Amino acid sequence: MKKIELLAPAGDIEKLKIAVDYGADAVYFGGEMFSLRAGAGNLTVEEIREGVAYAHERSVKCHMTLNIFAHNEDIEPLREYLYSIKDIPIDAFIVSDPGVICMVKKIIPDAELHLSTQANMTNYMTARFWYEQGIKRLVLARELTMNEIRQVRDMIPEDMEIEAFVHGAMCISYSGRCLLSNFMIDRDANRGQCAHPCRWKYKLVEEKRPGEYYPVEEDGRGTYILNSKDLCMLEHIPELVQAGISSVKIEGRMKSVFYVATIVSAYRRAIDAYYKDPENYEYDPEWMRELKKASHREFTTGFYFDRPTNEDQNYQTSAYTRDYSFIGMVKSYDSKTHMAVVEQRNKMVVGDEIEVFGPGRDFFTQKLEVLLDEEKEPIEAAPHPQQIVHIRMDQPVAEKYILRKRK
Repeated sequence: MKKIELLAPAGDIEKLKIAVDYGADAVYFGGEMFSLRAGAGNLTVEEIREGVAYAHERSVKCHMTLNIFAHNEDIEPLREYLYSIKDIPIDAFIVSDPGVICMVKKIIPDAELHLSTQANMTNYMTARFWYEQGIKRLVLARELTMNEIRQVRDMIPEDMEIEAFVHGAMCISYSGRCLLSNFMIDRDANRGQCAHPCRWKYKLVEEKRPGEYYPVEEDGRGTYILNSKDLCMLEHIPELVQAGISSVKIEGRMKSVFYVATIVSAYRRAIDAYYKDPENYEYDPEWMRELKKASHREFTTGFYFDRPTNEDQNYQTSAYTRDYSFIGMVKSYDSKTHMAVVEQRNKMVVGDEIEVFGPGRDFFTQKLEVLLDEEKEPIEAAPHPQQIVHIRMDQPVAEKYILRKRK
């Protein structure tokens, strides 16, 4: 059987390379304009060129998001932008606006087009319409159940692919088509500037009683009435495969390098284990324990198995659980001296118990005993952002291995 694709977020060039190295089959990224994550680092044209070359050398595909709903003033800048990237061998463009689709097809005629989840694709008749417009892949609306996905798969052309989100933040509005941010603080979610007002705390005010705040919940502290738990389908790889999904997508272009490496690694292990022996596949709880070492909210399976209930919301807090700190990334390693050059990301101190992990291998634990500065002089702590230090490692490591510690 054709293996399901693991599609990872790449908010900047560093995250793109980390996603590739930690096991993604494909990555998706935005340029400096026209994608729906203006707060992400995003990639310049030269970084796109570099990132695509890096991924293709490792047989990883690159998908570019152009999924804004364009206004008139966006048209000419987008046209110029498309001409500036048309020679880069991007594997697919993720689009939602029919006008943008027409422009991409005209300027880059051989471009593969994927329909963004913003387009609210929820039924097979709509899927057939988009197929006739040249769409190769559907990124389904998050509101579809597993049964609906199977029905869509059965009723669309065989060469049309289905992509679905399996991990990350859930938007409270229908497939991301949110007006709250625009209405409340004039930041348009449909043009990449969402302020995430669904994560804010709310109380109820009656029109003729201004200043009188009524609790939505009985405890009187207010409530996060729009605050969904995060999606996580790590435990359900077989169901995703059997539904006919071609690509499973991780949300998170604004998340950290540590997050990307951790989440991609967990899904890579689960997917590989399934395809190694589908008949005897068993979910390993260790994958979830590893996944939870990245910052996360409580988890839900969203709409996949039924309509979400109050159990899929968190009415108490929108805060993340952060049990581990990302403290450094390996830049190089000397196998003779067992010393690694590490770029610090959060404070580390001699005596810390740390965990070290890398692509395709289990983590190991060691005590931080030898810590040297850039001139190889002993130091007791590394408190400065991106400080270069030398650390003696108990086991061999390599470039892009990640160091973490429990808080």
